[in-house]
Amino acid sequence: MISLHPTVHAVTQRIVERSKPTRERYLELVERQRESGVDRSRMGCGNLAHGFAASGEDKAVIRDGGAMNIGIVTAYNDMLSAHQPYYRYPEQMKLWAREVGATAQVAGGVPAMCDGVTQGLPGMDLSLFSRDTIALSTAVGLSHGMFEGVAMLGICDKIVPGLLIGALRFGHLPALLIPAGPMPSGLANKEKQRVRQLYAEGKCGREELLEAESASYHGAGTCTFYGTANSNQMMMEMMGLHIPQSAFVNPGTKLRQALTRAAVHRLAEIGLGGKDYRPLGHVVDEKAIVNAAIGLLATGGSTNHAIHLPAIARAAGIVMDWEDLDRLSSSVPLLARVYPNGSGDVNHFQAAGGLAYITRTLLEHGLLHGDILTIAKGGFADYTADPRLIDDQLVWEPTPEQPLDEAMVRPASRPFQPDGGMRLVKGNLGRAIFKTSAVDPARWTIEARARVFADQNEVLAAFKAGELERDVIVVVRFQGPRATGMPELHKLTTPLGVLQDRGFRVALVTDGRMSGASGKVPAAIHVSPEALGGGPLANVRDGDVIRLCGHDGMLEALVDFDEWESRQLADAPPPPLGTGRELFAFMRHGADEAEKGGSAMLAAMDAIV
Repeated sequence: MISLHPTVHAVTQRIVERSKPTRERYLELVERQRESGVDRSRMGCGNLAHGFAASGEDKAVIRDGGAMNIGIVTAYNDMLSAHQPYYRYPEQMKLWAREVGATAQVAGGVPAMCDGVTQGLPGMDLSLFSRDTIALSTAVGLSHGMFEGVAMLGICDKIVPGLLIGALRFGHLPALLIPAGPMPSGLANKEKQRVRQLYAEGKCGREELLEAESASYHGAGTCTFYGTANSNQMMMEMMGLHIPQSAFVNPGTKLRQALTRAAVHRLAEIGLGGKDYRPLGHVVDEKAIVNAAIGLLATGGSTNHAIHLPAIARAAGIVMDWEDLDRLSSSVPLLARVYPNGSGDVNHFQAAGGLAYITRTLLEHGLLHGDILTIAKGGFADYTADPRLIDDQLVWEPTPEQPLDEAMVRPASRPFQPDGGMRLVKGNLGRAIFKTSAVDPARWTIEARARVFADQNEVLAAFKAGELERDVIVVVRFQGPRATGMPELHKLTTPLGVLQDRGFRVALVTDGRMSGASGKVPAAIHVSPEALGGGPLANVRDGDVIRLCGHDGMLEALVDFDEWESRQLADAPPPPLGTGRELFAFMRHGADEAEKGGSAMLAAMDAIV
């Protein structure tokens, strides 16, 4: 038997010990809800009649109460390419549920915004809080008590974390997530980025830029770069919440349909009251959270999960922090190079061996918990095999012993780099995340004078005016959860990349977000505490020398201590208005630190549980 790596064991025990009181209270809640919570057997006749009144041919079965009823929570809309394939899923799932004597109803819909559409626009200020809105919407749908299991239809950035956070508060119910898969590969992401950079430099026009973007984002399915959406899918595999290795199968294929059918059948088997009952609250435990973190590090996934993973854990009574990520990163090797951390996209990654191979090699080197409870019949070992259709029958075959393209996937014995490349940096500017895996090691240390901004559009204006043509650390503050809702600052990737390509030493320091789609430019992101409310970023002035170092974990303003302490904090800009942002003011006001998940909802929940 392979021994668990000592760092993985130590971090897991650190989380277990820290979480004992909150995890115990959570599991007590799960048990109480199972024993005495709302379900169909305890409903009054009027309540129950409302619940099955419009259920058509399933009406008699739901009324009798002898069969499992699956609650579908869907994030379908046909503006978001990743979620467009979900249009017909509910009606198909109802048919597949009947095949195994179960029923299914849509418990509710949740919003699903696209960060790609809102990037750099006012709507991006709603993005982080859409996660909590989705969690609340999931809870509303499940509150009816009509269901013995939950099928969640969601893929993208805030959507999967939101669905999972909401469902975890109904942890006595078994639950799984059903992906829809990535769109087929279009224009190479690297070529798309080249055209973006030409446009930023004024060397091509809007028509050429739009043509490149349209050729890249060209159809139904998840965007093919390895950003937050595809990192979500990886984490759900590593936590055992998907039908094994269903994340990266393209939409509209027979295999995709067979996997969805298998998910419905499996959910019926693990349902409340079934012979193989597997409640979500027990599937998502400390080991599952650590597995998700390890997968994130081993594949070079999105830094947005430095916010989302603590929030998911918190909903299950588990307390993790950035120190846990940093310690794991020191021992978990980087095993994948998927754009923007490499040239190929997730379809190439899947063809090269994908998550099945990554999971296997991590297990073989003691770098994952192989004994976690999953929704799969054979446990976590099932996640090391690839699904195939043979004579229209769904089977899983062992993944190849070696990756098929070592430019994309490596064994743990020959990694791209020996650590996971997600570092905690800290100092007199606070604590932040630095994704070193996407950055040339020669740029892991940047020391330069600061130029300070309070809005990303100010940075773009300064770039166009030629004011940043030097070694510079761009500080963008008042972008945290309490200030603006912590928008993604991905719009800055191109101009900062242009400056770097011109030979300047450039970095970004911000209390905002910058996802796994960013790459290339050194960035200390999610700085906590944020500038609003007295965080030290509010102390920085133009011309201050800042040192960011991924080697020694430093984020420091090199300013005389007495001068630093005597400074008056910068004034915050006015709160955002328009595009509905004022409706989310209560979420901004109550949000806690990014390291805890940046959530007013979870902060308030913790006060009463």
